[in-house]
Amino acid sequence: MGLIDAVTKAYMNENSVFADAFNYLIYGGKAVVDPMKLKELDTTEIALPFGSLDENGETGEDAVQKYRDILKSVIIKQDDVAAYILLGIENQSDIHYAMPVRNNIYDALQYGKQVTDIAAKHRKKDGGANGHRKAEYLSGFYKEDKITPVITLVLHFGANEWDGPLSLHEMMAVQDEKLLSYVQNYQIHLIEPARIDSADLEKFSTSLREVLGYIKYSKDKKGLSEFLDDNPRMVVEANAARVIKAVTKTPIKIPEGVEVVDVCKAVEEMMNEREAIGKEEGRAEGRTEGRREGTLATLTGLVKDGILTIKDAALRANMSESAFKAEMERCQRV
Repeated sequence: MGLIDAVTKAYMNENSVFADAFNYLIYGGKAVVDPMKLKELDTTEIALPFGSLDENGETGEDAVQKYRDILKSVIIKQDDVAAYILLGIENQSDIHYAMPVRNNIYDALQYGKQVTDIAAKHRKKDGGANGHRKAEYLSGFYKEDKITPVITLVLHFGANEWDGPLSLHEMMAVQDEKLLSYVQNYQIHLIEPARIDSADLEKFSTSLREVLGYIKYSKDKKGLSEFLDDNPRMVVEANAARVIKAVTKTPIKIPEGVEVVDVCKAVEEMMNEREAIGKEEGRAEGRTEGRREGTLATLTGLVKDGILTIKDAALRANMSESAFKAEMERCQRV
């Protein structure tokens, strides 16, 4: 796992930030998903032919295993109606041009896992058909059984616009609408900084607003400066600052053990340091150039006085004879 993958996963795994992302995606920023009710789940997805466990109830050799970035369960309650759902996030620092297939596999594996788990419970409880129809017994999934919906979100941690496909149909070589109408079209849910305007940024209630805003303007000096000037909430937790630093390559200093970082102050200090280094380099270059000019003037004078030949003077100046002659002519013009 690379640095960006590690810091974005640690950041998005925070319940408050995780809930904020889904509240923006599903509810337009309304606080419906409660961070306190989120429960982290195993991100390993194992797929089997539905209900196919061996005689000991173990997974077979044909199991397919994949790993999500983050998966959590939550009970969402609206209008006195409660819904138990699974929420997954895939963090992308780079554009993944097969994302619809990848997410489709993750979701399908999760549904397959649910069916397998339900079948295993039936076998453990019933030990056989026990009055259930043959079709139910063979699949292990009974008519009254239900599975839990999965919503997977892709969060693009990049300043460039996502130009990859957003659906399976967009990936298909065939574009015949009649044929595609019979092909299931899996679509991805995407949050990308480049397409979030200032009004939508305000719908985030956590530091995700600052992180996405900074990334959005990271390649636009004027836009970033205005964003920092207009943003009174740029004091963010250390994990958020680490994401900004890793994704945008901004050399923000994050001391070990600090809980919050003033991003505006850190950027200002960085710019001041760069300015100071630039001035010192300029002074050093000026001193070097001054010494060189003095050496050339002295050698030119010695040649004019007949003390040195042009060949000897050029050798002492570490120059070719033609280059030294050109410098002598320049000095005479000055």
